[in-house]
Amino acid sequence: MPLRFIISPAKKMRVQDAPPWPVREPAFLDRTTILMQAIQKLSRDEAKALWGCSDQLANLNYERFRDMNLRDAVTSAVAAYEGIQYTHLAPQVMNEEQLAWLDEHLRILSGFYGVLRPLDSVVPYRLEMQAKLTAGDTQNLYEFWGDVLYESLAEEECGTIVNVASVEYARAVTPWARANGPQILNCLFCVERDGRLRQPATEAKAARGTFIRWCAERGTESVHDLRSFAERGYRLSEEVSDGERLVFVRRA
Repeated sequence: MPLRFIISPAKKMRVQDAPPWPVREPAFLDRTTILMQAIQKLSRDEAKALWGCSDQLANLNYERFRDMNLRDAVTSAVAAYEGIQYTHLAPQVMNEEQLAWLDEHLRILSGFYGVLRPLDSVVPYRLEMQAKLTAGDTQNLYEFWGDVLYESLAEEECGTIVNVASVEYARAVTPWARANGPQILNCLFCVERDGRLRQPATEAKAARGTFIRWCAERGTESVHDLRSFAERGYRLSEEVSDGERLVFVRRA
């Protein structure tokens, strides 16, 4: 059965009127509208506290939400996010076949949009999954999205959800896994130092992006194929891997 890969978004976003072009609207735009309206009701100071950011970023994002039109988006999700992971994923240099694989297999988790396909159209926003935004009867985004993200993947009839997301975003999917639905396979990218395995944040982001790009270049379709990943000095560690996780280790 097909694989679906989940990754985290990035905090920084841009408008890019260039390829790869968006081809559809996000699946949960009605629910995103509810979140947008909840944020638009906040004062600037309340929004800044929600975002936990500087005055400069608060001003930028407060203006973005004030003027936001969700259907006036010209940037694809995979091109909109800026950060280490997306730099190494490098969708701008993928050919049509690789982009088609990416759009079919990759899902970007989002506190604002829920789950995105790479070629969904998005506007810049700031809203991390762990934000305590009150919307309707829910007190935070984990409550707001509930099992929606996991079940949306289940509806795609995938056999395995390959978790390449951070803990913060994976928490919106993995707790909802059920025995008769897609199973979760966690992929970890660790550096061995002084005989211990660690997962440095910056290097992990680079490894995750590289991993997804590697899969797209090969048209990966099976869990077995994942085991061959060997970029940036990583190799699968059979000793610490099992049926629920693949641990790739880089010796420092």
